[in-house]
Amino acid sequence: GWGAAAVYFDLAEAGMPLGEAIGDWSELGGYEMEGRWDASTRRILGAGLDEVTERPVTTLSGGELKQLALDVLFASDASVLLVDEPDNYLDVPAKSWLEKLVKASAKTVLAISHDREFLSNALDKIVTLESAGSWVHGGSYATYPEAREHRQQLLGDAVERWHAEERRLYRHMKIMKQRASLNDGNAKAANAAESRWERFRDAGPPPPPATTRPMRARLKGGDAARRAVTVKDAAYDGLFLPFADEVHHGERLALIGPNGTGKTHLLRVLAGLLEPSEGRVVIGNRVEPGLFTQVNDRPDFLGVRTGDIVERQAGNYEATMKHLARYGLERAERLRYDSLSGGQKARLEILVLELAGHNLLLLDEPTDNLDIESSEALETALDGFEGTVISVSHDRTFLEAQDRYWLLDTDGVMTELTDWPGAHEALLTGRLPKTARTLTTL
Repeated sequence: GWGAAAVYFDLAEAGMPLGEAIGDWSELGGYEMEGRWDASTRRILGAGLDEVTERPVTTLSGGELKQLALDVLFASDASVLLVDEPDNYLDVPAKSWLEKLVKASAKTVLAISHDREFLSNALDKIVTLESAGSWVHGGSYATYPEAREHRQQLLGDAVERWHAEERRLYRHMKIMKQRASLNDGNAKAANAAESRWERFRDAGPPPPPATTRPMRARLKGGDAARRAVTVKDAAYDGLFLPFADEVHHGERLALIGPNGTGKTHLLRVLAGLLEPSEGRVVIGNRVEPGLFTQVNDRPDFLGVRTGDIVERQAGNYEATMKHLARYGLERAERLRYDSLSGGQKARLEILVLELAGHNLLLLDEPTDNLDIESSEALETALDGFEGTVISVSHDRTFLEAQDRYWLLDTDGVMTELTDWPGAHEALLTGRLPKTARTLTTL
């Protein structure tokens, strides 16, 4: 009897703090928060909170993590959201989802982004930080480049007018001084002219146009066999089924599809870093492939200084510094690769590809960590590149400029699409245009 009484007493004692904790949880809005998270996990992961609560976060893809966090934020009570690169790691359908989420929200959203489509489609004001200050464009990015060019012109005109006025005041002051030296009656006017000139000079000129130093890539490439890459019924570990196609020298081919379908693995197969589990990939004569990695995964660079990485191919210090300056990396010359920012690593990797002289570029999300000016500089360099480019990208502006597309779906099926409008529609809706061609050979 005493044992049962002791157990009852312990449960009663434990029940009091448990009840207080439940009350505190309710008072703090815990149940409402659980409800919001449950709704978000159902929308993004297709399962309720109870089903996924024990699932390790590391099992989620980068896109799933980003979408889940954004969905919870936009469903919160916050009236202002600050989001840093919300579009990174999202595939094309997810970017479209994000744009609709932002446009439909009554919240004030301040976003940092380098995605030109997102900036054009979702936002209605652009704040630019440059030179020693900032300025505001009261429209989306769709009209921003013209507005910035116009502003730069106005700033340049204002500086020119200031210098012209300063020279006029200076010349007038000199004339009045000369007259005062001949006639004391002009001394007062001469002093006043000098004071006006000094006040104007000391106030200084208006802000000059912003100076920009986008990277200056010089991707040259070189001649090669007509068939740069031949895929012969190649497959890899269940990620993509056997498919066959040819990529000809000079083509710009984009590999598109949802996150997690194996596009990066296919790019590594084409680079010769992975062996296909079935079939084979044949690289043409005189074709030299070079790979740009999405997350700048270069173990050979770890612990090495930036200047030393470039000098391996540049040959000497002077040439190294010139190359680094073209890519805006001269100040990072003594920094080790590990300490560089994502954008610096991306520019360094592109520079190394340039110096190596590859004529087949395999680019995995090349614009992900680049600012807009660097992305545009890379696109310009690729336009003049004598070689073949196969890229994985979710950057819609970048994708629009490609010649054709391999669409890899979640079933591992590969389909060829010949234009961006059709490819974009297929990504968003799953409907293939009539011109689509199945490359999978099963």
